[in-house]
Amino acid sequence: MVTTKTLFAAEGLDERSLEFLSNAIEKNNLPGFDYFEFKRAVTALLQMQLDEATAYKSAFATAATVGLTKDKLVETAGYYSEVLNKEKAQFDKALDSQNASKVTSREQEVKRLRDQIERHKAEIARLQDEMAGYLNQIDQAEASVKLEAEKLEKTKSAFERTHQSLMLQIDRDVENMHKYL
Repeated sequence: MVTTKTLFAAEGLDERSLEFLSNAIEKNNLPGFDYFEFKRAVTALLQMQLDEATAYKSAFATAATVGLTKDKLVETAGYYSEVLNKEKAQFDKALDSQNASKVTSREQEVKRLRDQIERHKAEIARLQDEMAGYLNQIDQAEASVKLEAEKLEKTKSAFERTHQSLMLQIDRDVENMHKYL
């Protein structure tokens, strides 16, 4: 049995696309004997091992008995080509739509995310600079704290030594008062 799909089958064709286009030809089959039926007859004769020229001539001789002319055959082949071109136009439109929704929108999402990453990197760099400034301020403050602490310690030590000396002098004076007076 010669199906529409096997009429147009060839090595390396996409099975799904062939099925779809074959169905489009079947749905748009013109009434009567035309290119479509002629192609079916030629394919059947080729399957019987006839050479191509004999298969075409035999199929045409049979078709001519029902009034098919070469011009009508070429004209109806053009009609089926147009059917296929309309299917291709619809496919292209659907493909563009799918491309827009599945590819272009995702590419835009990728770009948006990459831009966001760049903004985050810039923000991280800004924060790192800010932190470096804070660390520098901390180092300066710590050095200042250490210096001030050392000064205060020296002042405290000097005061305590002086205080102790004065206290000792007073104690000695009181001792001497008891001793001499």
